[in-house]
Amino acid sequence: MRLWSKLSVLTATLLSVACSVTPPKDMKVVDNFQLPRYLGTWYEIARLDHSFERGLERVSANYTPRDDGGVKVINRGYNPQRQQWQESIGKAYFIGSPQQASLKVSFFGPFYGGYNVIDLDDKYQHALIAGPNRDYLWILSRTPTIDTQTRDRLVAVAKNYGFPVDQLIWVKQEGRSAEIKK
Repeated sequence: MRLWSKLSVLTATLLSVACSVTPPKDMKVVDNFQLPRYLGTWYEIARLDHSFERGLERVSANYTPRDDGGVKVINRGYNPQRQQWQESIGKAYFIGSPQQASLKVSFFGPFYGGYNVIDLDDKYQHALIAGPNRDYLWILSRTPTIDTQTRDRLVAVAKNYGFPVDQLIWVKQEGRSAEIKK
């Protein structure tokens, strides 16, 4: 019985972490968020490594409204080893108020992960996205490249929140590194 008890606690702990959607308590999400301005295509400039995007280049995300008030998410990236495009279709919903840029997103079944916009410029051109912990981070842009000043500012914000920015993967867009736009 003791083994079952330990397994139950371990399972509950793993599920709570896997299904966590809110950002860490010391991390603030964007306030006065305007979803209509955020919809459309975003290019992945950089990310922390994780298995579901490992090795992908030319990664983009497209967000469109759903009839049920949620957001349709289409993530797409090119796998150069397989020489093929990979695509994942998901759905996202606000956790609370739609003016708070904190959403839960799912690409399979009832399992949701956090999608928290922690930095966004006034023109909705560059965004910093965090998951439920410091293992998930993305730098997104409306264009496939960003300038050095914008890149440095977003990296500084992420570093101030305690993300391991030295581990960022700079995503190749259209056959060239997206790290710096000249």
